[in-house]
Amino acid sequence: MISLPTSPAAFGKASWDEILPFYNDLLDAELDLDNVEAWLASWSALENLFEEARETAYFAYTCDTTDARKEEDNLRFQTELEPNAAEQRVRLAAKLVALGYSRDDLAETLRRFRRTISIFREANVPLKAEVERLSAEYQKVTGSMTAQWHGETLALPRLRPFVQDPDRSVREDAWRLQRAPYVAHRDELARIFSDQYRLRQEIATNAGFANFRDYMHAEKFRFDYSPDDCYRFHEAVAQKVVPAAARILERHRRKLGLDRLLPWDTLVDPDGRPSLRPFTDVNQFISGTVNIFKRVDPVLGGYFKTMQDENLLDLESRRGKAPGGYMTALPHRRRPLIFMNAVGVHDDLVTLVHEAGHSFHGFEEMEHQGLAFQRGPGMEMAEVGSMAMELLSAPYWGRDNGGFYSEEDYRRARVQHLEGIITFFPHCATVDAFQHWIYSSGEGHDPVARDSEWIRLRELFETGVDYSGLRSEWIARWYQQLHIFEVPFYYIEYGIAQLGALQVWRNARRDQAAAVSAYRRALALGSTRPLPELYAAANIELAFDGETIGELVQMVEEELERLEA
Repeated sequence: MISLPTSPAAFGKASWDEILPFYNDLLDAELDLDNVEAWLASWSALENLFEEARETAYFAYTCDTTDARKEEDNLRFQTELEPNAAEQRVRLAAKLVALGYSRDDLAETLRRFRRTISIFREANVPLKAEVERLSAEYQKVTGSMTAQWHGETLALPRLRPFVQDPDRSVREDAWRLQRAPYVAHRDELARIFSDQYRLRQEIATNAGFANFRDYMHAEKFRFDYSPDDCYRFHEAVAQKVVPAAARILERHRRKLGLDRLLPWDTLVDPDGRPSLRPFTDVNQFISGTVNIFKRVDPVLGGYFKTMQDENLLDLESRRGKAPGGYMTALPHRRRPLIFMNAVGVHDDLVTLVHEAGHSFHGFEEMEHQGLAFQRGPGMEMAEVGSMAMELLSAPYWGRDNGGFYSEEDYRRARVQHLEGIITFFPHCATVDAFQHWIYSSGEGHDPVARDSEWIRLRELFETGVDYSGLRSEWIARWYQQLHIFEVPFYYIEYGIAQLGALQVWRNARRDQAAAVSAYRRALALGSTRPLPELYAAANIELAFDGETIGELVQMVEEELERLEA
């Protein structure tokens, strides 16, 4: 219906004045029931081009935060192009909704469109742009953080192997060095967040909400659960998971022969063995992971081999690279892309299979859903794709299956992973509860109050670790949590999805092929069904209650006993 560029590169350096005419052509087009399908296809193609250009710029910048040109390109997308494009999307959605057109596989899309239209305010466009500029500032500050380690300047992720060292003094030094830059930059990071807080609360007020928490529940299309359900989740974690996590930490303390467990003692092998080192070379890392996925499912193995062959993996940590890991989509090419900071430890394997699960989700929905609006379900489902893949792939991590570990190390890796699932739930509840408090308490503007609330929640959820004399370092943990700065309220999804992933794993223990088939079927639906129906397609249930959480935690503890035996 409209003439579009043939490549996302056309938008790579474009100004908004150069992109706006494409949206205007769609907005000005005569729309009726006879041409609506062609109109939707043109709009989808435009979004695919724009999204791929935007994500390519973001990927390039996060790979090298020291490059001023890449920073400029990313900032242009985040602070100018994307906020303006979002405004145009609302207008196009309103045009479609006004037509009264619908079909079964667009019902969920139209429900989202109606929600977006109802909360959109033009006054919020520049405010959101400023929030994104502050997020980029946070990335730049944290991405430039380094530590001096025995005469060598290291990016902070490269200290992770040393935090797992059997020598307690070594891991203490590494842990303190990881936290030190966040302690040193606390005031700067607090200022960035205070500015974000002020803008976000203004955005919510403009849209008619009491606070930013309520606004985000609407913006994130949380149709199927409420803030009260989040509080139920926090309570269930406190009752059912915190005691299980404390049991794990107590076992570690006894094995280590310590009077008290300090924060640098939580990741070390409790039997005094060197930390797991699944690989020494990134190419070996990729090849071994291909083998693992082929055992899970030949089609999934083929997807990952495509990513290897097409150079869609940037895995190794280096100076100037932004922290963290993510998968993003290149929808014009119909390909996913993975970014992470691998340094050769076991967590790298877990991160890669997690991000690969997101990639498999991308492959499946880009294959089966033709329109951009039919892809990208809520993160409550997206994280099932990734977290379930951690558990589905775990049985094949050993060398006997083309993976990485000897039999002894395989058992260690499985134990470490399952223990990590248990200990993650309290952290997840902390991060979510903290954000609820920040935006609904009336005190979130106060940096000192924020730090105090973080400590209060950590004392509730993180039992068994002694932080005496380490208050500043304990506080620094929330400044490391990029989600709070960059993607607020994107965190409880991990907890909800982990409950779904554990159900997928429970199904796979009974029938691996059937469980993987249901998993892929659910991923292929994209965002065409409500969240409970997506879960049902994977043969799992959306749950927040203590009974379900308690049952799944018990299953994990029983498997831990079997592996330890």
